Amino acid sequence: MDFWPEGYRCCVNISFDYDSNSALMRRAPLDIVAQSRGRFAPNVAIPRILDLLDKHEIPATFFTPGWTVDQFTESVEDIVGKGHELAAHGYLHERLAEISKEAEESVFQRGLEAFEKVGVKPVGFRAPYWLISDRTLKLVQRLGFKYDSNMMDSDMPYMLKWRGKETGLVELPVEWMLDDWPQFETHRRSPEAAYAVWKPEFEGLYELGRYFGLTCHPQAIGRISRINMLDKLLTEMKAKGDVWFASCKDIADWTRKKLA
Repeated sequence: MDFWPEGYRCCVNISFDYDSNSALMRRAPLDIVAQSRGRFAPNVAIPRILDLLDKHEIPATFFTPGWTVDQFTESVEDIVGKGHELAAHGYLHERLAEISKEAEESVFQRGLEAFEKVGVKPVGFRAPYWLISDRTLKLVQRLGFKYDSNMMDSDMPYMLKWRGKETGLVELPVEWMLDDWPQFETHRRSPEAAYAVWKPEFEGLYELGRYFGLTCHPQAIGRISRINMLDKLLTEMKAKGDVWFASCKDIADWTRKKLA
């Protein structure tokens, strides 16, 4: 398939939903233990992840709630300082389909204000829980975002239509089977079990010349046995020699060049 930059057979994107304890602050602000689990991300996981990305010389995208930026600013600055992309992910990991129009607009505004503090204007958006309202995409367009990462109807990036109309947004599709949260948090599976799902999917997409987008959460993937498994997977992917590892922004820019 002749879609990717010259010399590359397929594309791999590694993204991280850097939620920290944002969702817990909204749902259970007095649950001290749950809050502490979220803090594993800035305290331990992010340094491990950044070291792993350095080792493999791979750029990544961190979809980050405004709360995380405000509360763990130094950690976020470390991510940006390493050259990785910061993209929008709500403020307190809100369920956008379940709040009012005014509340949703406030979520975006608070998130963007948090990003301004670290000198970033995000061009990509991923909804918490991949749950959007009937208003979300229009708001994403109006605020000047360039890509969206919420839909599950393809394994290739594409130009997104909404209700039959072009949005001008690139869609970077996602899939629950390529998300570490169900593997490690919902079902408490082993690293080997997750690898047994992710590796065959990558191999199949590689043969087809398509797009492999893996979504991880620092507080989940950052446990040492799990990140060691991710290290192994990335090593095997890189050994192919013709896999394009790219941030969401770079993939969106390339897709727009090819399709718009």
